[in-house]
Amino acid sequence: MSSQQEQSFLAKSTIKAADKEHRKKINFNIGKYNAVVPQGKAQFSNINLAKERAKNIKWRAIETLDQHLEEFESRITRRGAKVLWADDAKQALDGILKICQEKNCKTIVKSKSMVTEEIHLNDFLAKNNIESVETDLGEYIQQLDGEPPYHIVTPAMHKSKEDVAKLFAEKFGTDPNASPAQLTLVAREKLRQKYIAAEIGITGANFIVADVGGIAITENEGNARLSSAWPKTHIVIVGIEKMISSVNDLSLFWPLLSTFGTGQKITVYNTLITGPRQAGETDGPDDMYVILLDNGRTNILAQEKQRESLYCIRCGACLNACPVYKNIGGHAYETTYSGPIGSVITPHMRDLGDWKHLSYASSLCGNCTEVCPVKINIHELLLENRNASVKGGESSFNERVAWKAWKRAMLNRRLMNAGNRTIKNWIVSNLVKSWKKNRSELSFPEKTFNQMWKEQREKLT
Repeated sequence: MSSQQEQSFLAKSTIKAADKEHRKKINFNIGKYNAVVPQGKAQFSNINLAKERAKNIKWRAIETLDQHLEEFESRITRRGAKVLWADDAKQALDGILKICQEKNCKTIVKSKSMVTEEIHLNDFLAKNNIESVETDLGEYIQQLDGEPPYHIVTPAMHKSKEDVAKLFAEKFGTDPNASPAQLTLVAREKLRQKYIAAEIGITGANFIVADVGGIAITENEGNARLSSAWPKTHIVIVGIEKMISSVNDLSLFWPLLSTFGTGQKITVYNTLITGPRQAGETDGPDDMYVILLDNGRTNILAQEKQRESLYCIRCGACLNACPVYKNIGGHAYETTYSGPIGSVITPHMRDLGDWKHLSYASSLCGNCTEVCPVKINIHELLLENRNASVKGGESSFNERVAWKAWKRAMLNRRLMNAGNRTIKNWIVSNLVKSWKKNRSELSFPEKTFNQMWKEQREKLT
C-alpha cells in the first residue's frame, strides 16, 4: 500500500509536470547554468582526475569519520569554540534554544543552510518568539513568499525576475516593474538593519576541516561573513558528513564546488573560521558554537554500499542534470534534499517505507552519476534503495508476484516465445494495470528474436 507521502508526491508531480510556464522558467535557468559550467571546468587540466581525487579524499574522510570528528572538536575547542553533538533534530533545536535563552536573543540572522531547513529551524524559532531572517537573497525571497527552498543551491530557481518584482511590490510597496538590481538594493537595505539588531548569527558549513579545527564556507554575497562576524554569538549547524581531513583539500574542493554549483572558477567569498574572536583581533563574535548533527547520517554510514552518498558536497549538479527534476521541480519531492541525491539519502535519513517512492522517481539514465564532482554512483544507489525496499517488505504482494513471474519468463526462452503478439500485448496493457497510466499501449514485434535468427541463418545457408 502506498504511503501518504507517495500519494502526495504523485499528485504534485503530475500537476507540475503539466505546468508549461514552470518548465519554461526552469529550462531557462538551468540553460544558463549549463552555458557557464564548461568555463569553470576549463580551469582543470584533467577534470576526471580531479573528480577521482575528490572522491578518494571523501572516501578516506568518511571511512575514518570518528577520528576526524574528534580531532576537529579538540582543535576548535582549544580556540574557544564550544562543540555540541546532536543525534537528531530535536537535540539540535533544544541546544539552539538554550543558547538563545542564555543570550536573551530576540533576532537571528541566518545565512543559507540546508541543514537548518532539514531541522525546520525557522518554524521552531518562530514558535519560541525569536525572529529568524534569511540573509541569502534567494532564501530571503523564499522566506518572504512562505516557501521552502526549491533547489539546494539556487533556492528561488523556479521564480522569474517578474515573479520577484511582484513579490517585493506586495511585501514592501516597491515598483512592480523594478529591475533585479533595484530589488537587490531593497533587500540589502532591509537586511543590513537586521544584521545590526541580531544578537546571534547562524550559518551552516560547506566543509568541516579536521586538521585545523575549522569550518569552511563558500558564498557569493558575503552574507555568511556578516552573519558569522557581526552578531556577538555565532552558531554553526553542520552535518557530520561534511568532513575533510586537511585544509590543503580546500584547494580542490572549493573550485570543484563552485564549478559544478554555479559554473564559476571560484566563488566570491571563501572563509575558514577556526573559532571566536581571539585576543588582539578586532572582528568576530565573542562566542562560537558548532552543532555537529547526525539526524540519520550514521544510518547511511552503517551501510557499506549507501555510505558513498555521504561524499556529496551539495553542489546541485545532479538536480540540474535530472530529467525528472526538471519536469516536476523541487517542491514536489516534499523533502529538504530533492533530486537524485535527495532520493538516495532521504529514505535512510527518515523512513524507508514512507519515502521509498523517491527512488523510483528516476529514469536511471545515469546523467546524475556522470555530472557528480565526487563520482557518486547515484543511479546505482537508487537501485540499491529499490532493492532494500523490496527485501524490507515494503513492496505489495501483487508487485512481488508480478516480478517473480517476469523473472521466470525472462530466464526461460520457451516462456519468452510463448503466445502470439496479440496475447502479449493484451497481458502487458491490461493485466499490468499501471502500465498505461502514463504510457501508450505496448506493441510487441510480429516475430520473436528466435524466429528472426532462424530465418536469417536459413538465408545464409
